[in-house]
Amino acid sequence: MKTLIKNGNIVTSQNELIPVDVWIEDGLIKGIGDFKEIEQAFDEAYDACDGLITPGLVDVHVHFREPGFEYKETIETGSKSAARGGFTTVCAMPNLNPVPDTPEKLKTIYKKIKTDSVVNILQYAPITKSLNSEELVDFKELKDSGAFAFTNDGVGVQTAGVMYEAMREAAHLNMSIVAHTEDESLLFDGVMHEGKKSQELGLPGIMSATESSQIARDVLLAQETGVHYHVCHVSTKESVEIIRQAKKHGISVTCEVCPHHLILSEEDITKDHGDFKMNPPLRATEDQQALITGLLDGTIDCIATDHAPHSHEEKDQSMLDSPFGITGSETAFQLMFTHFVKTGRFTLSEIVYWMSEAPSKIFGLKTGTLNIGSPADIAIFNLEEKHMITDNFLSKSKNTPFIGSEVYGDTMMTFVHGRKVWDKKEA
Repeated sequence: MKTLIKNGNIVTSQNELIPVDVWIEDGLIKGIGDFKEIEQAFDEAYDACDGLITPGLVDVHVHFREPGFEYKETIETGSKSAARGGFTTVCAMPNLNPVPDTPEKLKTIYKKIKTDSVVNILQYAPITKSLNSEELVDFKELKDSGAFAFTNDGVGVQTAGVMYEAMREAAHLNMSIVAHTEDESLLFDGVMHEGKKSQELGLPGIMSATESSQIARDVLLAQETGVHYHVCHVSTKESVEIIRQAKKHGISVTCEVCPHHLILSEEDITKDHGDFKMNPPLRATEDQQALITGLLDGTIDCIATDHAPHSHEEKDQSMLDSPFGITGSETAFQLMFTHFVKTGRFTLSEIVYWMSEAPSKIFGLKTGTLNIGSPADIAIFNLEEKHMITDNFLSKSKNTPFIGSEVYGDTMMTFVHGRKVWDKKEA
C-alpha cells in the first residue's frame, strides 16, 4: 500500500516551516519531498491543506482504566481520544483492577490492546504487587511479558528500602523506574496546593515537600544503583532544582511536566470543584514559572498529559470528595500551541520535540521522528483556525477546566503505521 500525504508543512529544528509531501509505503515513511507529479502512482492520497505535519505525538503517561474502571475509560475510547489529540504512541499506567502484577494479567491487557486500540499502547507494570504492598513483583517475568517500564503511579513508593531494591532489579534488566513521587506521611488529607488559595477556599493543602522530598531520596538511590529514573508530572520549583542538580552530577534522571501545570496555577482555581483537583495539584505561580524555565534549560525532558478520566458524577462535587485527575489527550497539543507558541514563549519546533522525539529518546522508542524508514506514525494539525474546546470528546470523560477555552492547533488527521485512525472531516 502506497499512501501520499500532500500539501503539508514540517517544522525544522531551526523553527523553519518547509512545504513537503510525505510518501508512506508498507507502514513506513518512504520519502519526504515533492511527489505531486507522481500522485497517480499512489493507492491513496490525503490533502494536509497546508497544515503542520509532525511525528505522531508520544505520551508516556496515560490512564485508560481498563480493566476495572471501564465506566471512566476503556482501551478503545482512550486510544481514540489519543488519536484525536495527535498521539500515536501512549504508555498506560498500571493502577487498574486487577493490577497487572503477573505475566498472565499483563498479557491479558495486551490482548485487549491488540483488538481494541487504534494507537500504539505500551503497558507499564507495577513496582510492587497490588501497588500498595512491600513485596516486589517479578521484574524479569514482567519484562519478558512486554512491560514497558515499572511504576506505582498513583501512589509513591513509601519505603526507601523497597525503592532501592526495585531500582537494583530494574538496573540489572536495563529497565526504567518511573515514579509518582508522594510521601503519604506529608499529605495530611490535602486536596489542593497548600497556599493562599487553599486558605481562601478553606481546603486542606498539599505541601510542595510531599513531592520534592521523595525525589531527593530517589535521585540518591538512582545514583547508588545506576538505574534510569524518570519522574512523573513534576510540579514544584524545589523538584525542578533537585533534578537540575542531579543531572549536573551525572545521575540518570529524566522527568516530564503536564500541560495543565505549565498553563495554570492555583490562581486559576475559581471555585471548589472537582475539575480543579489533580495530583500533583496546581501549584503557585513561582512553581509554574520554574517548570517553564526547566523545560527551556533542559532540566525537564518532555511533556506528558497524565490523562486521568473520571465520571461526571465523581468530579462534579467539592474537591474534598472528588478523585484526583484531569483529562488531557485531546487538548494537550492545542493548549500548548495556543498558550506558548502563539504567545512567543516557546517555538513550534520545541513543543513538537517535547511531545514526540524527546519522550521517544528517553525510553528508546522507534517512533517520534519523520525520518525515512521510521514508522509512519504521523499527525497533522491546523495552526490557523481558532476553535473552542467543548465537551464533545471521544474520551468517556470530560473532567477538565479547559472546556470553553478558545485555541488553535486542532488535529486534522492522525496515522498509525500509515493507516488513518483519525480524520476531523469524518468525525
